[in-house]
Amino acid sequence: MGCVAVLDHGKSNTRLVVFDAEGRLRAERKRPTPTSTSGPYPAEDVEALLPFIIDALAEFAQRFDIATIIPVAHGAAGALVGRAGLVRPVIDYEHSANPALNAAYDARRPPFEETGSPPLPAMLNLGRQLFMLAEEHPDAVAQATAFLALPQYWAWVLSGELASEITSLGAHTDLWDPWNSTTSTLVTRQGWARLIPPLRRAGDALGPLRPEIARATGLGPQTQVLTGLHDSNASLVPYLSAGADPVAVVSSGTWAIIMNVGGDTARLDPAADMLANVDMLGRPTPSARFMGGREHALLAGDDQPGTLAAAQAVLEAGTLALPSFSDQGGPWAHIKGQILGEVPQIPGAQSALAALYCALVSDDILTRLGAHGPVQVDGPFAQNPVWLAAMAGLRADGIVPRDGASPAAGAAMLARPPARPEPPPEPHAQKLDMARYRSRWQTATLERRP
Repeated sequence: MGCVAVLDHGKSNTRLVVFDAEGRLRAERKRPTPTSTSGPYPAEDVEALLPFIIDALAEFAQRFDIATIIPVAHGAAGALVGRAGLVRPVIDYEHSANPALNAAYDARRPPFEETGSPPLPAMLNLGRQLFMLAEEHPDAVAQATAFLALPQYWAWVLSGELASEITSLGAHTDLWDPWNSTTSTLVTRQGWARLIPPLRRAGDALGPLRPEIARATGLGPQTQVLTGLHDSNASLVPYLSAGADPVAVVSSGTWAIIMNVGGDTARLDPAADMLANVDMLGRPTPSARFMGGREHALLAGDDQPGTLAAAQAVLEAGTLALPSFSDQGGPWAHIKGQILGEVPQIPGAQSALAALYCALVSDDILTRLGAHGPVQVDGPFAQNPVWLAAMAGLRADGIVPRDGASPAAGAAMLARPPARPEPPPEPHAQKLDMARYRSRWQTATLERRP
């Protein structure tokens, strides 16, 4: 049985990862995701990324029998393509449209009750990106044959086949109605239905590699390309495959995406950046987010990694980091972050403060979502001892680090489930006493609300 290569396109980094038939990670290549400001607007430079992808696949072709490629990607980029390729650059979601265009779009976007998609800043709603292209580049939209979410863009680049997919369309795009499993009224009103290709399941084989890609990489011409899916939903694959429902998951990276699979969507508050993602089974999934990875990096600065001793010093000093240190989303995106008190002058204290802050925000969001039971965590937070110990002290049912879990690992399971399922990991044992610290943080945060 051949191996699976996962193309994992994140906002900060893009990876090519190889898993064998038993689900073991065998190889990885990574590079920063390139951006460009040379075009009509800031863009994710997917064309500059393609040589890296070709080179990585060529290296892997020399070492492994690659049978399948599946892409995953973040949920806030879309590619307007024609027969010959991109017709305009892929918009960087941190770009802000002009106020008049934003107002015009806001007057047209469907209500939260229809899409489960809250109004997000900058270009985080994919529908806003397509609206900007239609208003400012109408000729490009007229000549386009499809508007593809990022996973399906890469599937098309590799295979030549156009497809849409529900986890990607359902990722706060304004383009999908998850309760009726159809495109939203925005798509109909704006005349965009012709740009949305037919739906395929995330694990469907679209077809073999384009001949030119096979030649450039040395991969076999029958190497299959799968539809792919939204990265946070790929993180859910191991839990859905095991029949775990309900289950609370924190999938961390540049963004911390927090999902209460099987939870109650009636609890969702769009003003707090809560939304209904769509899982690979097509179900609305109560979710919320904050820019955990970026906020941690901003708070930690150049400090060395935090330790439990450094975290204890921060707790004893009573130093608080109050939200928010990013304006890109989260329950307090509209409030500027603030540090109360002095950070202890010991190595790792600044990083420990960052991890404590991210744990408090994660815990608050889980509570808003009504999550119960052990919380599963993957990504960088699963490797952070301070975040884990703080969460173990905050969540009575425990926190379970999934060190091997990631969007790439979940996607690989769609391509080929591992031969032997791994036993579930144990909850994290070390705990920090967070009760008094959380109470002070909650009080101080509430006092800062406008």
